[in-house]
Amino acid sequence: MKISDLMKLQYNSGNIKNPNVHKIGVIALGSHLENHGPALPIDTDAKISSYIALESALQSGAKFLGVIYPAYEIAEINHGIHNSLEELVDYIINTIKLAVKYLYIEKIVIINGHGGNLELSRHLEKIEDETDTFIILNNHIISAEGPHGGSGELSMGKVLGIIDESEIKNQTNLEEYGEVGLHKFKKARQKDPGIEESAKKIENEGVYVDEVYGKQLLNLGVNSVLFDIEKLLDI
Repeated sequence: MKISDLMKLQYNSGNIKNPNVHKIGVIALGSHLENHGPALPIDTDAKISSYIALESALQSGAKFLGVIYPAYEIAEINHGIHNSLEELVDYIINTIKLAVKYLYIEKIVIINGHGGNLELSRHLEKIEDETDTFIILNNHIISAEGPHGGSGELSMGKVLGIIDESEIKNQTNLEEYGEVGLHKFKKARQKDPGIEESAKKIENEGVYVDEVYGKQLLNLGVNSVLFDIEKLLDI
């Protein structure tokens, strides 16, 4: 990047520990159109990942690049409207190319809040090659939050102010809201032991809302991204 004498950008200004952090972008990836039971909105994953992405950008000085619109889901799970993996990959490539062109971004942390998007990891090399960037796919919140529509997401939703507390009592009405814990997706449960375990947990233990727990999950999610940003500063 060439900086003219007329416009020398002040890279050391503000909450900046290392000016090189300006070359790093954080972007949220979730799902905008899928059911999470009656107490949570259909864009729960996108809102949680966006919070973590923005907060980590505020704390580190990295560039907040917004949120990815499409999301992918495996065929055995049908609880919303999703897109093909090819569409998701193309969208991410085009978005990162714009960040590289206009913001001089060289490295990216993608904060993923939706389990179906885990398949994206198989395409990271392609995305890096086509955008000339280095990318970390951060899936921490997925592994930490527990079952779909369960206590983890409810507790984070409480902190973010996105839950309908009057509907929490209905969250485990699995006959009507079988997406909670992925209870109703028998083929997915048979195929993936992790999904089976989550479904059993909801069936046997139900759900609860704990604001302290929600704050802990969100803070751990932010800290995991801050750690990724530190790693990128060393590359």
